[in-house]
Amino acid sequence: MKAQPPSVGRIVHYVSHGTPVREDGSQAFPPACRAAVVTEVDPADRGRVGLAVLNPTGQFFHPLAAGGCEHVAVEEQPPTGGTWHWPERV
Repeated sequence: MKAQPPSVGRIVHYVSHGTPVREDGSQAFPPACRAAVVTEVDPADRGRVGLAVLNPTGQFFHPLAAGGCEHVAVEEQPPTGGTWHWPERV
């Protein structure tokens, strides 16, 4: 099955970076999947998108001008912070 390309307005999952790792290896906030809306798609690389990320405490905008977010296959576990993937089917 061919992967569907992203388009403006689609809902995806953004993987947050989390807070910096402390000396003891812990993090105040570990990386987590967040709901996001695709706001723009890079015409040269359709796997790179700009996002409006919906966090429990507010919104975060990650535009293409700031580097955008790269697609990562959901099978890649754990997903890398700063990437997006299609929501898992449950």
